[in-house]
Amino acid sequence: MHPTRPALGLALLLCLLAGVGASPLAAADAPAAKRVAPAPVRPVTVAGIRYEAVLATRARGLPQEGGYVAAIDIRTGSELWLQRIYETQYEPRLEEDVQDIFILRMKAGAGGRTLEIVDELDRRYSLDLATRQVRRR
Repeated sequence: MHPTRPALGLALLLCLLAGVGASPLAAADAPAAKRVAPAPVRPVTVAGIRYEAVLATRARGLPQEGGYVAAIDIRTGSELWLQRIYETQYEPRLEEDVQDIFILRMKAGAGGRTLEIVDELDRRYSLDLATRQVRRR
C-alpha cells in the first residue's frame, strides 16, 4: 500500500464534509444565509396616539430597512406621520439585509413628551413627540 493513499482519502473526506467540490447544482439549491426577522417591538400609546416601530420600510420606497417610527391615530387608525430615528450606513460590498439595524424597544419618556428608543446596537435616542426632533443620548 502506498503511504500517501490514506492521507489522500482523509483529505478527500474532509473536502466533502466541508462542501469543497460539491456540485454547482447543490450549491444553488442550498438556502442562502439571511438575517432572521427582528422581534416585534411593543407599540407605545400616549394621548390617543400609538407609536410603532415600522418594518418593511423599503417596501414604502424609503432608503433603509428599519429605524422608523410611525404615529397612528387610535380613533381613526390613520398614520399621522413617519419619522426616521437614525440613518443606517450600508457597506456596498455586503448584503444589505445583514446590515439592517432595527429598533429594539421603545417607551414613553417623562410626562409623555418624548419617546425613548433603543436600537439593536444599543444606541439610545429621544424623539420629541411635539417637534419630531431626534436626539441621540
